[in-house]
Amino acid sequence: MTGEIVLSAIVPVHPHPLLVPEKNEGWGHLRQAFTTLRQRIIDSGAETIIIYSTTWPNIIGHQLLADPNPKWTLVDADFHDLGSMPYDFHVDTNLTNAWHNANERRGLSSRTVNYHGFPVDVGSVVSVSLLNPDNRFKVAVVSSNIYANRSETLVLSKACLDAVKESGGKVAVICAMSLSNRMFTELIEPSEDRIHSLKDDEWNQKILELLEKGRLEDIAQLSRQIHSQIRVQKVVSFKPMWFLSGVNGQTNNLKGEVLAYEALHGAGGAVVLLTPTENSAGDKEYDEDDVEVFSGDRSVLEGIEEKEVATSTATSNDGNSDIDTPAINSQSAPKPVGAYPHARKVGELLYLSGVGSRTPNTDEIPGGPCRDENGTSLEYDIAAQTRMCIENVKRVLESAGSSLEKVQDITVFLIDMERDFAIYNQVYSEYFADIGPTRTTLAINALPTPIAIEMKVIASF
Repeated sequence: MTGEIVLSAIVPVHPHPLLVPEKNEGWGHLRQAFTTLRQRIIDSGAETIIIYSTTWPNIIGHQLLADPNPKWTLVDADFHDLGSMPYDFHVDTNLTNAWHNANERRGLSSRTVNYHGFPVDVGSVVSVSLLNPDNRFKVAVVSSNIYANRSETLVLSKACLDAVKESGGKVAVICAMSLSNRMFTELIEPSEDRIHSLKDDEWNQKILELLEKGRLEDIAQLSRQIHSQIRVQKVVSFKPMWFLSGVNGQTNNLKGEVLAYEALHGAGGAVVLLTPTENSAGDKEYDEDDVEVFSGDRSVLEGIEEKEVATSTATSNDGNSDIDTPAINSQSAPKPVGAYPHARKVGELLYLSGVGSRTPNTDEIPGGPCRDENGTSLEYDIAAQTRMCIENVKRVLESAGSSLEKVQDITVFLIDMERDFAIYNQVYSEYFADIGPTRTTLAINALPTPIAIEMKVIASF
């Protein structure tokens, strides 16, 4: 029998819901959400809980807790005034060792830790104490390597799936993490707790909105943009999203349920349940190679703060790399709807794939879609769509180091030439009258999404 992951979830790492839930209404809500999540795990038939914890950071490879019965008392370094946390739980050593072996088969540096008294981290202890107080489940705990990028984390998640399938059992995956992680640097009264920064709360809400829609892979993709804007920039905060996306097959077809979202000494704490749906299948957007084996390259996140651009090396049919034609994807433009990049550089020119009028992040269409789900034509605003289309072109160009001023040639596709040409032409002139690129406008029957305009652009650097 093949093992499976029956549900996954994120939970907060701070000890407040465990030790003092009565001191703040929000902490009490989180405590109740842990209780609800525990019951869902029981109902799922899971036999083991896997914990990926951001509060077990490490540098050398990936470490797995292999002590059959970790037993000790933890005192949180920051919140020791809240009390101590004794723990005594049972590790699924068969799954742990299988995971370690799978890591090594996939090229990862991996170690098991079987040392009585080894200090288990606070995220794992809080998770086990609230989700598994009676040792109903066995557990497996993995560290979070501070240097691991998205590709390496994806390989780790695939090794985890290998081990789960080999185990033949049902497994729940828990990621112990904060959302935003900016905390107050002085002690506060429980009644004064709140999310530290408005920008942090804004991103937290966006993440929760996507989680509730089951769009886990979108969050994994969006993590680069969040990382560049959130108050405290720690990539470790988004490793759990990459890991969760990987163990769920890099899919957006999940059922999400936000059980609680509250402040924890300024940071964002949430309990969110994710369960597979019957039609769950990988639908990963084109972003980077779908890595199966780790090769030691950790450059995927290099320079993202400055350029918000992901590049990958093109490979020819004979397997040789073509370093002169890197593919480019912008994190600020709408995602491609197929397996193609936003742009590709060839020599001194930049070739853009067709760019439409969807709004970045939300995929909403300004001025409304041109047809409904049944294919029935709808009224739409071509001026609004044209403006958004050009703004999206601008985003891709700037992510690649170019600009609208360097556009050399444009091909425009309209679904209704007679209706839309005059208005589209007027908006187009607002942007390009002084630049004067060559242009061709074509009438077509339809575009892949319900938009009325798309542009194909060539620009210089």
